[in-house]
Amino acid sequence: MYRTHTCGELRKEDAGKSVSLCGWVAKRRNLGSICFIDLRDRYGITQVTFNEEMSDSVKDVRNEYVLQVSGEVTLKENPNNKLATGEIEIAAKSVKVLSTSKTTPMIVADETDALEDTRLRYRYLDLRRSPLQQRLIARDKVCTLFREYLHSQNFVEVETPILSKSTPEGARDYLVPSRLYEGSFYALPQSPQIYKQLLMIGGMDRYFQIARCFRDEDLRADRQPEFTQIDIEMSFASEEDIFGVVEGAMRHVFKNVKGIDLPAFPRLPYREAMDKYGSDKPDLRFDMPMHNVQDLFKETAFPVFQSALQNGGVIKGLKVDGGSSFSRKELDGFSEFVKIYKAKGVAFLKYQGGAFSGGFSKYLSAAEGEALKEEFVLQENDLLLFVADKKEVAEVALGALRNKLGHQLGLCDDDVYHFVWITEFPMYEWSEERQRYESAHHPFTAPRDEDIDKLIDDKANCYSRAYDLVLNGYELLSGSVRIHNQEMQAKVFEALGLTPEKAKERFGFFLEAFEYGAPPHCGVGIGLERLMMLITKTDNIKDVVAFPKTQSAMDLMAEAPAGVDQDQLDDLHIAVVEKKKKQA
Repeated sequence: MYRTHTCGELRKEDAGKSVSLCGWVAKRRNLGSICFIDLRDRYGITQVTFNEEMSDSVKDVRNEYVLQVSGEVTLKENPNNKLATGEIEIAAKSVKVLSTSKTTPMIVADETDALEDTRLRYRYLDLRRSPLQQRLIARDKVCTLFREYLHSQNFVEVETPILSKSTPEGARDYLVPSRLYEGSFYALPQSPQIYKQLLMIGGMDRYFQIARCFRDEDLRADRQPEFTQIDIEMSFASEEDIFGVVEGAMRHVFKNVKGIDLPAFPRLPYREAMDKYGSDKPDLRFDMPMHNVQDLFKETAFPVFQSALQNGGVIKGLKVDGGSSFSRKELDGFSEFVKIYKAKGVAFLKYQGGAFSGGFSKYLSAAEGEALKEEFVLQENDLLLFVADKKEVAEVALGALRNKLGHQLGLCDDDVYHFVWITEFPMYEWSEERQRYESAHHPFTAPRDEDIDKLIDDKANCYSRAYDLVLNGYELLSGSVRIHNQEMQAKVFEALGLTPEKAKERFGFFLEAFEYGAPPHCGVGIGLERLMMLITKTDNIKDVVAFPKTQSAMDLMAEAPAGVDQDQLDDLHIAVVEKKKKQA
């Protein structure tokens, strides 16, 4: 037996015990006649003392050596209150070097100054750091709690295939060439969507899976090419049923992980979310709704507003409590910021001394001023910000500025968890590139009953039974009520321009299954990594993944992707063709 205890286990009550510990050398301090070593493992750090007789046995030991130490637990004269084991130390009686270490290319400690590329290149060293270990341990606990709750609700965990057929799901597939079937490919699943619906047709009734998913898409701080989804599907159920299951699971997780009793999750239709917050994933930890004020400016003398209204646009405004202290430079910065979202700029008014000043105040009539005071319930030193543009531009631009201000003004408390269901998403979205309406979700999403007649002829005003769960401005899950009626599915395919032949080519086996009786069903896919980011209070998804990829989808540690032997390519009937350079 290598050890009797871990490095985070011993306390003052263990004084006098003979113990054996194993771990990595976190720190070594040589004071001549005595040597101190902090021994570290996953569970904590314990200080080991080597007296003059023993100190010679560790004279060559350096940081990250792996040691086995035996000795007696003694009480410290000067306890270290920062460590759980800070009241005791081990008086070493024997030591064995289990493994040596080169000088590490990064500091292995809770705080490290290593660049992210270095941390990813030497991820096995980075993983020795307690913050990463604690996040992975928390991830394991969350998965266990989800399993625990879903099993209590009669859900069955079922694994679905990793090698499947390529089906359109919004992002590019990762393809796997077949050795046995020349010229044919499997695809890695973007989600288990088709299989979980087939499980409902197969009578499983309630399914879940902690599933690996793969999407070849542009990456960002909260996205990885391979990720984990807590996938849930249930039969003979509607929105209320799936909402109840998800809310119950979240309450179970947050109570056991964070000690928080979550309140009821509010509901917000998509159109209302866009109108009030300019986002389909609004951060509701702070209250700064947008207002439609174009009716207040029908007779405006302000040329910017005049132009927007003449071109069929809208005017959106929001109030920043006490925001009149913003400098002109900061206000100009807001205008530059909204240009990212295709807006032309931000107009502003300051309310000080019972009057409006700055910005376009010289164009403001007395009636408009009174109307603004009433609309926004203005208080001394408030600031009003406006974006006038096409509706979709004004909403998104001012919504993004709202979110920026929330963080800048410290209104987003990391200890607050505000969930909200966003419901009734559009059935279609307009593609500028293709100049047509396309499915906003997968094509098995059911329309609202009252919008069935709009599927073909009024796509702009057709809404679905799709929903998202948003937490603190992050989309945590997406889901929908599925189409289970063959005639309805045919009508949706027709609306998307899919002929019966094309639909059969893409989804043949899936559609065939619906001919044998499909139950009404619905489900969700919960993004595990995003949930863990919020629970563990990090803004980088790599911090909750053991071996993540870079923003360019590279594994720096394993040096993947990489070339393969020609024999492997020959087996797969693949030839690698060098891409021709474009002529200048």
